[in-house]
Amino acid sequence: MKIATNSRALVTGGASGLGLALVNQLLERQVRVLATDIHAERPADLPDGAEYLTLDVTSDADWLTARDWVTEHWDGLDLLFNNAGVAAGGRIELTEMDQWQWIVDINLLGVARGCRTFVPMMKDVRSGHIVNTSSAAGLVHPPRMTEYTAVKAGVVGMSESLFHELKPFGVGVSVVCPTFFKTNLTSSMRGKDEAAQQSAAKLIDSSKVTAADIAATVLKQVETGTHVILTDRNGRIAYFAKRFLRPVYYQQMAKAAVQMGRKD
Repeated sequence: MKIATNSRALVTGGASGLGLALVNQLLERQVRVLATDIHAERPADLPDGAEYLTLDVTSDADWLTARDWVTEHWDGLDLLFNNAGVAAGGRIELTEMDQWQWIVDINLLGVARGCRTFVPMMKDVRSGHIVNTSSAAGLVHPPRMTEYTAVKAGVVGMSESLFHELKPFGVGVSVVCPTFFKTNLTSSMRGKDEAAQQSAAKLIDSSKVTAADIAATVLKQVETGTHVILTDRNGRIAYFAKRFLRPVYYQQMAKAAVQMGRKD
């Protein structure tokens, strides 16, 4: 689909990281943007051209408010970016159940709530596109990321199911699967496995890929109708290794697990 001038887009987690990069680049394309985030007041970094609405993706009431806002001000939605998310990781025995519930509520059920809120609106007019942010960890599953890989794999599965379900209604679905890129995601990390958190922070901080790079790839691939959006070289290598070189993939995962164990 062509992202047309004056299209209407809602972006969750739009105040920082990939969400903010998407907001900026959508505005550059002269798209009308409703940026949402958990902040009660409009974030200072949000560009003037974007509308802002407080939206906690775990809140059914907030989603209904967002739907009412879109209906009142725009009378419809063309693009839904379910982008809000948090990070977690660590050894399974150090991951408490409240941490599991926290990440499931935000990263998985937050996407589900967004889809079920706006899918009826899109089906009614037989157009629109949903973009769900997952991760390369939703396609390949490294050690010590159990809760994160579980929810991100769930987003991939949900997106594929919706891709087939909504295609007859003219509604497209893409799922974004980046590897590590420069973002503030580590600020949201929870967990008792400090070694795992430090390792993730190091990979994020050392990446040469920016949120703007990822956003540009996402918008380009949405326009070509790509379903699984692999945003960078490392992600493509890992994904295709798992698909076509499974023994090599398993060797690399086993090696990573051993190396991590030596650091404990």
